[in-house]
Amino acid sequence: MKTNKIIYWISTAIISLMMLFSAFLYITSPMAKEGFVHAGFPDYFRIELAVAKFIGALVLIIPIVPAKLKEWAYAGFGIVFISAFISHSSIGDPISKAIAPLIFLVILIVSYIYNGKSKAA
Repeated sequence: MKTNKIIYWISTAIISLMMLFSAFLYITSPMAKEGFVHAGFPDYFRIELAVAKFIGALVLIIPIVPAKLKEWAYAGFGIVFISAFISHSSIGDPISKAIAPLIFLVILIVSYIYNGKSKAA
C-alpha cells in the first residue's frame, strides 16, 4: 500500500538525516567533543560512534541493501538511542536531553514496522 511506503520513507529519512547530522557534529563540533567529555566517554568513542552512525544511516536509506544488514542497523540504532537515554539520565542532563533519544527510538520503531509492511504490500 502506498501509505505504508510513505510512512516508511518519512520515518527512515528522519532517522537517517538525524544520524548523518549527529555524525557530522561528532567529528566537527567542539561542543560535541565537550559533551562526550562531560559524559565521561573516551575521545575515540566519539569517532567510532560517528563512523557507525554514518554507515548505519546509509544502510537504512539505500534501497538495495540486503534486509539482514538493515536489521543490524535498526538494532544498532536502537542500542544507541537507549544508551543515550541512560547516559543523559545518569549524568544529570535536563529531561529534554534525556527524552530526545526516546523520541527518535519511537521514530526508528515506526520505520522498522513500516519497512516490513511496505515490503509485504
